[in-house]
Amino acid sequence: LNSTSSFSLLSSGARDMYRAYQDMREANYKGADKYFHARGNYDAAQRGPGGAWAAKVISDAREKWQSDVSGRGAEDTRADQEANAWGRSGGDPNRYRPAGLPSKY
Repeated sequence: LNSTSSFSLLSSGARDMYRAYQDMREANYKGADKYFHARGNYDAAQRGPGGAWAAKVISDAREKWQSDVSGRGAEDTRADQEANAWGRSGGDPNRYRPAGLPSKY
């Protein structure tokens, strides 16, 4: 890989993460948080090591911010990171899909 293609994979992985976040916000569906975590990481990691790296950096930063600012707690952060790692490792995001989530997601 040259530096241009590496950057392209990184930015594509970041776009995958952002798209999952936007879909999560749009869906506004109770219990779907972990699904979107897993899906964003899965999609990014499918682009290769650069996408997986981008997904990890974004996920870790988001969870750090969330645990510091939102007060949602260590258990929620741990569960989010489990879903992140599952998706990044190629696990099917549908493991976390809640019943009734519209099929467009």
